[in-house]
Order: sequence, then C-alpha cells, then structure tokens
Amino acid sequence: MKAVQPQSLRHYTLADDDLEFIRARRRPHNRFGFTLQLCALRYPGRLLTPGEVIPMEVTRFLAAQLGLKPDDLAGYASREETRHEHLAALRDLYGYKMFTGRGSRDLKVWLERTAETARSNEDLARRFVEQCRATQTILPGITVIERLCADALVAAERRIDARIAERLDDKMRSRLDALLTETADGSVTHFVWLRQFEVGQNSADMNVSAVPGSRDLRLTA
Repeated sequence: MKAVQPQSLRHYTLADDDLEFIRARRRPHNRFGFTLQLCALRYPGRLLTPGEVIPMEVTRFLAAQLGLKPDDLAGYASREETRHEHLAALRDLYGYKMFTGRGSRDLKVWLERTAETARSNEDLARRFVEQCRATQTILPGITVIERLCADALVAAERRIDARIAERLDDKMRSRLDALLTETADGSVTHFVWLRQFEVGQNSADMNVSAVPGSRDLRLTA
C-alpha cells in the first residue's frame, strides 16, 4: 500500500469528535462528502467546488478512517441542498464563518495594518490566508484576495509616504523638489537618472556616468 503523505496525516487525520459528527449522516456517500467538506475547510481553508476532483491519495486516506470504500463518494451532493445543509452543519459544529460582515471588516483592518511590513503582494496574500485559517474564516476567491492585498499595499504606501513627508523640514523638502524637477542632462530629472542604476552600483559609477564623455572613458580604460 502506498505510504500516506505527511500533509494528509497533518491536515486530514480525523479525531473521535469528528467521527461522531460524521457518523450522524445516514448514507455512506453523505458521510464521505461531509468529511471532505470538513477537510477542505481545515486545509486549504476554502469551500469545495461542485464537481471538484479529489486526489485519490486523500480519498483513500479518508475512506480508511471512515470504514468506507473510495467508490462510496460517488453520488454525493446529487442534491445541491445537501451540500448547503452540510456546510451549515459544519459552521455550527466547528465555528467556521464566511468572509462577510464583522469578520471580514476585522480581517480588512488586520490586512491594512499588516501591509506596512509585507515584502510583496505574494507575502501579504500568504499572511492573509494564514490569518483566515487562524480565525476559521472561509477563504474568499483568489481574485478577491489579490484585490484586497493590492488595495491594502497601496493604502499602506500612502500612509508611509505621508508619515515621511510630515518629518521633512523646509530644507529637505526643497532638495527633494529639486531632485524631481531639475534635469541631469537636459532631458531627464535627477530622480529618473538615478533610477537607471541597478542595486549594487556604487556612487563612483554614478559620478563617472555624470561626466561628459564618460562612455568613452569607460571604453578606453
């Protein structure tokens, strides 16, 4: 028999309380379907989609715990109402909640605060998913998560910019204005000119580039 992967053992091992709730479903395919919905809510933390293909390794691992056969899953949720009834029961029994109402507002506040320390949109999205799991909030769609994270990052950047601007004295403001308006070679501002250098270039490289005829100097050195 193929060995069970550590991820399945960690996320999909059923406790005695789980089995008690599951066995309250009368028919084998409903017990199986109820279990799959529970496992999907635990990890990755979202709803099962209609017609979703479940990996055979997961199906076999759960079937062994339930005393069922993998084929017993066939016919689950032939009635759409069954899936909704099971989801409602899981929310009542385990405390899962949809990404709506006060819960979503609290998570958005958390997201805006966390965005100030995030390294990227991907990093923020990963933290958001972990926070949803920690609060037993069912994950919204991926496009919703991407939009929420992007909006939070933009808002965070604006807040940070505003805090920096508040600390500048008149002299520093004047120097920054010059950086954005005065040109380096008559065509681009000093700010745009500085951005052409890659990370790791030193000030000597920049100074050489600023000297007329510097291209020739580098080529003949």
